[in-house]
This record gives sequence, C-alpha cells and structure tokens, in this order.
Amino acid sequence: MSVYREGIENVRVFRLPDGIAPGGSHADISGAALVTWRSSQATKLHRVYLNGHLAGVTIDSEQRQLVVQMPTWFESALRVEVVAVDAKDAHVDHADELDPPPTGGRVRLTLLRSQTLPIGARANVYFDNASGQIDYSRPLNATPVSIWPCPQDKAGFGMAEFGASDFGYDSAAAVGFGKGSFANGSFGLDADTIEWTSPPLALGRYRFGVKVLDARGNESAASETDPIAVIPPAKPAAALSITAFDPQTNQLTLLVLT
Repeated sequence: MSVYREGIENVRVFRLPDGIAPGGSHADISGAALVTWRSSQATKLHRVYLNGHLAGVTIDSEQRQLVVQMPTWFESALRVEVVAVDAKDAHVDHADELDPPPTGGRVRLTLLRSQTLPIGARANVYFDNASGQIDYSRPLNATPVSIWPCPQDKAGFGMAEFGASDFGYDSAAAVGFGKGSFANGSFGLDADTIEWTSPPLALGRYRFGVKVLDARGNESAASETDPIAVIPPAKPAAALSITAFDPQTNQLTLLVLT
C-alpha cells in the first residue's frame, strides 16, 4: 500500500460561491471549493488531503478535479495535497504516509497603499530572523509584492501617469468614502490596504521592514514593525490514554503520545 507523488503538478484551488446576485455579489457560506491538478498517473485514482485529512477520492483514473469542503481556519494557510493510489486502496486512508506539515507560524502584514504611489510600485519585505537587526540585503518575499495588481485599483486621470488605468473607469476597484483609513488618500478615494503572509517561521520574536520601489527601481525608506511574537501551533497528539486516577484528590494522569 503506497501513495504516488511523481507526475502530479499544477494543483489549483477555486472557491465555489453558493449563489450569485444580479449585481455580481456572491454568497460564500458553505466553503465548497474545486481542486484541479495535472497528473501523469494514468492508471491510478487520486486523493485530496486538506491539512493532512482526507477530503475526497476520484472515481476513475481520468478524473483530474474534485469538489471538496474547505475547513474554516484563519490562523494559517490551508495545506492542499493531491496524491495517487492504486484502485484497490481507494478507500484506505494514507494520512500516515504523507509528509509532515511544515512547522512554524506565519505573520500577516497589512500594508496601507495610498493613491500617491505610482502605478508600477512594488514592495519588498525584510526581517531580522529573530536577531533584533533587520537585514535589508535580501527580501523575505520570493518576488516583489505588486502594490497595484489590478489597473482599476489606481487612479489614473490627473494622478501619476495619465490614463494609466482604463480611461473613464479610474479607481473602479478602489476603496471609497468611509472605508480604509479615512483621509489618507484623496477625499472620496481613501487609502485601502493589501495583505502579505510570511512563510512558516520558527518560535521567536521578529521585526519586519517594508520598502517600496517604483518602476525604475528607486527605493523608499523602510517602514518597520514592532517585535511580533510567533508561536507555532502545537503538534496534534497521536494518541491519548488514561494511566491513573486518584479519587481522593480527583487527579487524573494522562499519557500523551506525539
């Protein structure tokens, strides 16, 4: 009984709305999602695991997508894994054969973006690796974070580059009056925020610094955070048993196996 990982790639997850209103808004309550992938395992069935728990199995060897129920968890990124198994093992859980999840906690930074930032602005995130001194020689992010990933977020007319976004539809996706941080941007186009999540970090206290770059590579001064404590989640117990109970003191002794 084995799992096969070779030849499985391009795993993608798409949230499925429960309903779409005429105006385009949607309800997302059930947490259903479509998981798709590519696989060269032509004679195997495929199983999808979410955070190490079995979420579903395909019914034939050609199936390359599966609808699963996503767990509600906001503390860290959800781990989605797709593996192949022999048809005879389709209903046998192989969770104990999966690679252990990466240890460490994550930090989510909320970055305020103002309409005064140019259309090609990007951000780099640096950290001190729990040393107390931020190292600005190498960013923590693999690629620069785009400040304006959608052109309609940025006001083009009369700001930055003329017509940088769709003419007549400038700031179509920007945060409006009374949202974001009041009066940080142009009146009626208040500054909004974007988020960046770090890779897993070990136990410790970390400081982060963010620098913004324009399209020509000019870099701003750093904006630094206060120390942030990172506490990785505890490893779940593999087994739990009662070893003793003292009725006089009402004391229970447990044996926890990890």
